[in-house]
Amino acid sequence: MPSAEQETMMLALSIPSPPPQWAQFQLGPLTVHTYALCILSGIIAASLITSYRLGRRGVDRGIVLDVVLWAVPLGIVCARFYHVFTHVGDYFFPGANLWNVFAIWDGGNALYGSLLGGALGVSIACRRAGLRFWAFADALAPALLVAQSLGRFGNYFNHELFGLPTTLPWGLQIEATNPKFPAGMPPGTLFHPLFLYEIIWNLAGVAVILLVERRFQLQWGRVLALYLIWYGLGRSWLEAIRIDPTSDGWLGIPANVWASFVAVAIGFTLFVVQTRRHPGAEPSPYLRPRPEVAAFEPRSPEPVAAEASSES
Repeated sequence: MPSAEQETMMLALSIPSPPPQWAQFQLGPLTVHTYALCILSGIIAASLITSYRLGRRGVDRGIVLDVVLWAVPLGIVCARFYHVFTHVGDYFFPGANLWNVFAIWDGGNALYGSLLGGALGVSIACRRAGLRFWAFADALAPALLVAQSLGRFGNYFNHELFGLPTTLPWGLQIEATNPKFPAGMPPGTLFHPLFLYEIIWNLAGVAVILLVERRFQLQWGRVLALYLIWYGLGRSWLEAIRIDPTSDGWLGIPANVWASFVAVAIGFTLFVVQTRRHPGAEPSPYLRPRPEVAAFEPRSPEPVAAEASSES
């Protein structure tokens, strides 16, 4: 057990949770939730990065907005319902307010659910635009990690996503009155800041994926495969030490850990299969040749016959 002096030093060096008032603020009659702003900033960042990466391959940058209009709503809906149905006990119990199922602003948006819904939206939008799904997915993959990093700040403002108790200097302070504070633990206990660990892991993943992509000229969905492997490995470890309300599970393993294992398996399988099926480069990010728009050329004036005139 640390001494009183050591405890004081640990608290002085630890990460304080922000004041609860920072979780939301009033903008006229509207209540703006910081968590929602973090998610929105991630969506904007991912859209800009993906647009830039596709633009370098000659894709119209406006296509990204078309994809966003399909992928984001489906991603948010699936993220919320994935979270709810992997935390059934938190939402369905005697006397529960069932409207909380839809209270997305209070936190609880499962990344794996958003991937499923977002993938469906991307598939629909790419088909409508005549764009290769794998080309878009590869452009999006590192941008997803940036978006997830920004979104994790929302967990910080909501005082959630923390792990086992720790005596490390960067332990996270969680107030004992927080409903997520583990029962039986003394006030002042510090916890692993899982939101911060994931931010660091994700940003490191951006650097690694971009380096590998450039070194080996990866296409045909293999960048997406690296994303699934990288994120799945990191998330499986974080979920294993998480103690704030975790997902329901099977065989004593939380659902999010199982989902992480599945993500890693899909990533490895996708990488191997696509490497064998497509050893060369993508011919074009488009499914079919784009119609070329002829440049405007002014028409030459019709020759005007000279009128011969004679004077007598």
